[in-house]
Amino acid sequence: MDKSRQKKFRKLIRSINFYPPYLFAGIKIVDFAPDFSRFRTRLKLTWYNRNLLGTAFGGSLYSMCDPFFMFILMIQLGDEYIVWDKYASIDFVKPGKGTVFAEFKLSTLQVEEIKKVVDQKGKHVFEFPCEVRDEAGLLIASLKKGVYVRRKDYRKS
Repeated sequence: MDKSRQKKFRKLIRSINFYPPYLFAGIKIVDFAPDFSRFRTRLKLTWYNRNLLGTAFGGSLYSMCDPFFMFILMIQLGDEYIVWDKYASIDFVKPGKGTVFAEFKLSTLQVEEIKKVVDQKGKHVFEFPCEVRDEAGLLIASLKKGVYVRRKDYRKS
């Protein structure tokens, strides 16, 4: 990845922390890999993202996980591919009562395999697991994210 493209994505990722839906939900990107293959997010429980039961809104728990596999693939695959979030499911295991974290990562090998499948088929939906955990490492929510990837030059026959 060239320096200007890397700088552009670094600026975009840092600005997400000030994106109003994330800012006001208490969600923050706290770490990411220099090659954008890994992200770690945090949701701090505050008065403005707490539900009537005193726990994190389910929507906030989902939001902290929403775009990151899509971001990784958009950046890693480059401009020859279209990448969209297609679907998600979430299983709330226990209430989020404090600060929680989620991590998203795809290895170079995984990205190469995704590219290989899409280059052969033209398009495909890939499913990625994700977990939200509290500071003690206890599972709060388990997610599955479906991400659609298509070559820009793909034409239906």
